[in-house]
Order: sequence, then C-alpha cells, then structure tokens
Amino acid sequence: MRHMTIWLAALAASTAMTASVAAPSTKWGGGEILWDSFGVPHIYARTEEGGFYGFGYAQAQSHGDLLLRIYGESRARAAEYWGEKYEAQDKWLVANDVPERSILWFKQQTPQMRKNLDAFAAGVNAYAAAHPDRIAPEVKVVLPLSGVDIIAHAQRLMNFGYIASDRKVLADPSINEAGGSNAWAVAPSRSASGKAMLLANPHLPWAPSQLTYYEAQINSPGLAIYGATQVGLPVLRFGFNNDLGFTNTVNTMQGFTSYKLALEGDGYRFDGKILPFKSVTKSYRVKQADGSVKTVSFVQKSTVHGPVFTLPDGKTSIALKVAGLDRPGVLEQYLDMGKAHDWTGFEKALRKMQVVMFNIIYADRAGHILYLDNGLLPKHAGGDLKYWSAPVPGDTSATLWKDVHSYDDMPKVLDPASGFVQNANDPPWLATWPRILDPKAFPAYVAPVGPMSQRAQMSVKLMTKTDKIGFDDFIARKLTTTSLMAERILPDLLAAAAGSTDADVQTAVTLLRGWDHRFEPDSRAALLFETWALLFSPKNFTDQSNYAVKWTLDDPLETPRGLKDPVAAVTLLKQAIARTKDLYGAVDRPYGEVSRFHIGDVSVPANGGFGNTGVFRTITWSPMKNGERTPVHGETWVSMVEFSTPMKAVGLMSYGNSSQPGSRHNSDQLQLLADKKFRTLWITRADVERHVEEKIGF
Repeated sequence: MRHMTIWLAALAASTAMTASVAAPSTKWGGGEILWDSFGVPHIYARTEEGGFYGFGYAQAQSHGDLLLRIYGESRARAAEYWGEKYEAQDKWLVANDVPERSILWFKQQTPQMRKNLDAFAAGVNAYAAAHPDRIAPEVKVVLPLSGVDIIAHAQRLMNFGYIASDRKVLADPSINEAGGSNAWAVAPSRSASGKAMLLANPHLPWAPSQLTYYEAQINSPGLAIYGATQVGLPVLRFGFNNDLGFTNTVNTMQGFTSYKLALEGDGYRFDGKILPFKSVTKSYRVKQADGSVKTVSFVQKSTVHGPVFTLPDGKTSIALKVAGLDRPGVLEQYLDMGKAHDWTGFEKALRKMQVVMFNIIYADRAGHILYLDNGLLPKHAGGDLKYWSAPVPGDTSATLWKDVHSYDDMPKVLDPASGFVQNANDPPWLATWPRILDPKAFPAYVAPVGPMSQRAQMSVKLMTKTDKIGFDDFIARKLTTTSLMAERILPDLLAAAAGSTDADVQTAVTLLRGWDHRFEPDSRAALLFETWALLFSPKNFTDQSNYAVKWTLDDPLETPRGLKDPVAAVTLLKQAIARTKDLYGAVDRPYGEVSRFHIGDVSVPANGGFGNTGVFRTITWSPMKNGERTPVHGETWVSMVEFSTPMKAVGLMSYGNSSQPGSRHNSDQLQLLADKKFRTLWITRADVERHVEEKIGF
C-alpha cells in the first residue's frame, strides 16, 4: 500500500496544477493521465471505475479508429455500418447469440464491474466528443458505447475468436487464430541476484486488428499495474505490480466441439431417436453500395448440442458446443490477477476459471514461479486432441460433454527444483527441465505429446545454459537470433555437400560454413539457409520427413536431427540456391537489406527469424513485395522484470503504442527494435513526471 499512498498524495497535489489538456468532467471520481514520451498512458484515478474511465479515454486517443471499428464488429453490426465485407462475420456472431448473450453477461457482472465497464465506455465516448476531428467519420456511427459493448468484445475475442472462430469451426480446426508467444519465469534459486524474474513476449500480428497490443500503467485504489493488453479490452492481460507479474502464451486448448449430425427427415438422430431441430429466425443488416441498408433474415437451427452449421462441402451438417458461454467473468478474473499481491491471492483468482485458454506463467517477489496450462477444457470419456479437434459423432450422448475440467485437473508446475518455467507454445510437458510432467498422467485430449518445436527447445536451452542467470544476461538471452535448426543440421548438410563438384553448391558451402547461424542484418547466408530449410522441412518448417531421427519425448531437446537422405538434401540445396537468387537477387544478399522493420516512413534493417527454425527472437516474414519483406507477426510487446528493490523493468512495443493516423507513436520504437535495445519502463510517479509529454485531467 506504500506505493499507492505515494501516488494518491501526488495526485492530490497535482490538482493545483493546470493540465496541458483537460478531459470533460465526469462522474467517475476524477484523476489524470500522464502520457510519457513513448505515448504510454500512466493513469492515476481516485476510484476503481475512474481507472477504467481513464483507460478508455487513453485507448481512444491512441487507437480511436481501430477501437471503434473493433466494437462495431463485436456488436455484429459491422456489415450494417461498412458493407458486405463484414457480412459473414456478423452472421457468425448473430447465429451464435453473441449480441443477446452480451446483454446477459453484462447483467451477470458484479455491481462494481458493471460500473467499471460503463466507465471504460464513457472514457471512449468522452474522448470522441472532445476530439471529433481526430476520429474517422466512418467509425463515428458506432458511438456512443456502453458497458455491454465492452463485454461483447471480450466474448467475441475470447470465445468466438481465440476458441471458436468461423474459420476454425467451419474451415480448418488446425488454424491458429491466436498467434504465438514466449515466456520465462526464473526463481531466486536460479537468479544471480536471488530475485525472481519474468519475461512476457507475445507474438501476435503487426497489422492493426483486435489482436493489437496496447501498453499502459493503471493506478487506482487496490490496483497499481503496468503492462499490456489487446486494444478494446479494459484490463491488462500481461502485467506486473510491485509484488508479482504474469503473462500468457497460446496453448492447445480445444475449447469447442463440432458434432457431425446424422440427418433424418426434418430432424436428426440422437440416442436412437429422431429429434426435431429448434428453429428461430434471426437477422442482421447490410449496407448497400447506394448507402441503403438491407435486412437479411435467416433461420438458425439448433440441436441438443448447440447451433447448426453447414461445412464448406455443402453436405456435412455440424452442431457447435463452445466452452465458457456460461462464464462471463474473464475481464474480472484478469483484474483480480492484477490486484493480487502474493501467490495466495493470485491462485484465488486463477481458481475462478473464467479465462477460456492460454498458458499462464507467473513470478513474484516472494520467489514463487508457476506454469499453468490454463483454460476451459471439456471433460470427455476418452479420445485424444486430434479426435476432438475434428467433428465427432453427434448421434449419441456418449460424446456430448456436460462440464469442463477444474483448476486442479490442469497440468501445472509450481516452484520446480530446476528454478525456471518456460513456454513457447509447446505442449505443457517441457514446462521445465528436467521434465516433471508426464503426459500419461493426464487425459490424451489435454495436449499432444509432441512434437516440441525447435523454438521451444531453444527456450529450454537458453534457460539451462548456466546455473545462474543475471538480469543483463536474461535480457541478452531474450535477444538471441541463433537458429537451433542451423546449429543442429548444417554440419551434416555441409559434410554431405563437401564432395559435390557443382560450382554453385561449393559457393553455397563456403557461404554457409562462414555463417554464425544468427539472423542478423549483415548475415549473408541467412536467406539461403532459410530457403533451404523450408524445402527440407515444408509446412512452415514443421515437416520432419527428411530428418534421420524424428522428435521424441525420450530425447526432446536433441531431436529431430540428421539427414535421412544426404544426397537428396544436397539436391535441395541446389534448388535453394536458385530460389534464393530468384527471390532476393543474389545468394548472399545481406539479411537486413530485404528483411525490414517498416511502418510508414520508418524502415530499418531487421533481425530475428521464423520461430520454427529454432529462433527465439521470432519474426514471421511476409512474402517479398516492393523489394522487401516485413513482419506479419512476431515480436510485439516485450517486458522483462526482476523483483529486486527497486524493481528492474525494461520493455518494448515493437510497432509503437498508437495506430491513429499522424501519431508519432506508431513507429517510434522500430529503431530500438532494430538495435536490439529495450526501454526502461517508468513505473514510479517521479520517473513518469520526468518524461511527461502530455497531461490530461478528468
């Protein structure tokens, strides 16, 4: 409470000051926003709901156009506002009752949480009212917002984005809508300072969307948290306070089930009977080219499982059951996680089981660390993840799940003797090393046994490189651009190619032999290796058919390895030489000449590479366009903290903290990214005051 007392006193003293900008007066208790020189809002509020109001105002200032478009989409009215491009998306949300359920979810919030959500919406509305010239005309139709809009967006993002998007349910269950992430937590026993450390490092898309991250600090009674969240959410999903911190990575949680229906007459078979469909007429609206709005009505059928949909083949009918539709507390759980100040309080928040998926990695000042394979996982009688990811028989109650697993059921690692936990979107079994989780102790549908990606293997190797890790070394390891795949496979490839009489192959051998296996701007062999690696290991570097030894849980950190057919591997090298020249103009083009961190007028040589080549500093590159390739997703928000006194905290928001046109903060961190540097995160009020760009009172 000491820090809270200090900032409340500072806030009281600041009322005598004149803010450079004044937000409209509100009923939310008052406070102010201090914007630092990187466009990060530091919110100081006198009430809990005031913190939400300030955060809504801040998000509107930094991402107003994106924010309103997101909420229009989550209302299932995007086609009504902006045309037929959004029609399929609106229909999906309407068919799944998202608008009606959002009203119910809002009513089911606690009185304080309803006040918080309304306050956040009011903050967005207030900014738009105060600065109408800064909001794009086409998104103003979404205004005003209410608390229902905020919970609607949370439902759409979590339950019908991450878990059960239309693409995932109707097209391809293997589609990853959630991107990827890295996370480390280091216990005092492995930390050189004797203090716990935490890395948060999500890898979501760079193009502005509902997955765009936003950095902020929020201070209100009972809450003093720094971190990031997705634009549109009113709580921080990645954060730390003075006593603890937490982060998320995407896991393999199969939170929905598709049931293949056996149609019969006007109904469907179920447990030996023919049951009638329940049918209801639903509608959405679509803006036409001439500006008029057309109402589109459709009949939505449902079964005992859930709403019915037809797969793209036009023949298969499935019913959909999504976990968590009876759990409206995802935002409040994240809020409670941020309010906690010790492991007891944090675990109490986790036990609410309102967050639909994501591994949660945690560290605290007392020295506890945690890996949790978190999420709402349906209970099944049998079957593995592959089985439940595809449509299952819908004609029997044997496959119809009725409950989800509890917190106690889920794989977790708390305070391991190894002194660290990690996750890089791999299954839970290698959360620490030596391995202590046994897949056989859990249902086969919890997660696949493997394979463990080479990025995840690199993560473990970086953590186990030395017995002790200092904070500076913690940072340096995070910045590693070395490819584990290159370290492992290149010696065999070079040996196989050594006897080749082909001049191009020998040139490539010389080039690759002189490479240090890092994806850095001046690397002249990186593009060639990447091109060969994708030929050798197709499907985004995941196909293991050409390895001599495939991945195994018995040797999880040294497999896959070896060349199954050395001659064929050299033939692929010859192909890669030609393809590299075709794509990049030369076989030895410097990596940073074509790989660019480029937003607007800022374009700088890039570093980092595809995660599945075993690069921990992950960047997934676009195809070549206009002579360059740019990040599709990868390094976005990064924070690294040590729970020392005073706390050490560094971080970076790669693409900047604003997407609004004309903002200087939509590319102002790219040079730091290129230089492999982090910002010091300004946590204390005194530090923030020394770097203030703008003040807003409310």
